[in-house]
Amino acid sequence: MLIVHISDLHFLPKGVLSFGKVDTHGHLERCVAAIQAFQPRPDAVLITGDLTNDGDLRAYQALADMLSVLDRPIYPIPGNHDDRELIRAVFPDIKALSASGPLCYAIENWPVRIVALDSLADGKPYGRLGDEQLDWLSITLDADREKPTLVMLHHPPFKTGIGHMDWSMLRDADAFAAIIEKHTHVERVLAGHVHRAVQARFAGTIAQIPPGIAHQVKLTLGEGRGPWIMEPPGFLLHYWTDEDGLVTHEVPIGAFGPEGGFRDPHVGESH
Repeated sequence: MLIVHISDLHFLPKGVLSFGKVDTHGHLERCVAAIQAFQPRPDAVLITGDLTNDGDLRAYQALADMLSVLDRPIYPIPGNHDDRELIRAVFPDIKALSASGPLCYAIENWPVRIVALDSLADGKPYGRLGDEQLDWLSITLDADREKPTLVMLHHPPFKTGIGHMDWSMLRDADAFAAIIEKHTHVERVLAGHVHRAVQARFAGTIAQIPPGIAHQVKLTLGEGRGPWIMEPPGFLLHYWTDEDGLVTHEVPIGAFGPEGGFRDPHVGESH
């Protein structure tokens, strides 16, 4: 199974620039083209939040139209810039899975189970799951302790060292960690929000954040508020086989060259 993991699209209508400079519409076009070109074709696409930048229904519809060319199941969750009801409106399969309340659901029909959580705290930059959703998570993970599982949410449940992003992390991370550490079949906790590739040990498993598909948060460690920066965008590719388990690759988006074989003219050997 091959799973694409993208995050923090901050989609805006064509010609509208985020911060007056960032063409998130064009970046998503390039991201979709990169996913389309990848071989073998991915089976599914996960989106860990901030689908639009405070978009209205038309923005979400335009986003869904652009993603539809992938012709693959799309599994989104809301971030702090999102409206969960508008996500339900434009992704009918998700609405069927999660009709009301927090937009949380489980996908059971793949070799790896996908458990999606909704950490949106309305009107706040930080995240919260809440007792009801944490109870649902515990019951869902208990239902099958053998199947390898990915748990996804927008707000990271761990600190990255980037002070202003850590302030807006998941506020009930300890309660979340207490559930995850009881379930050793959780292969990854997948998050977003930070706009750069980060990974950490978390509650007995691995937590990962992909790069943003457009602008990144500059790596500014400490308490100061760092800027955004146009470092290379990218996505994560989670590759599952029954023999070797889950392997994750970071895939940059862009044209990179030249490309060639591994014969070294200095030593005359191929590798």
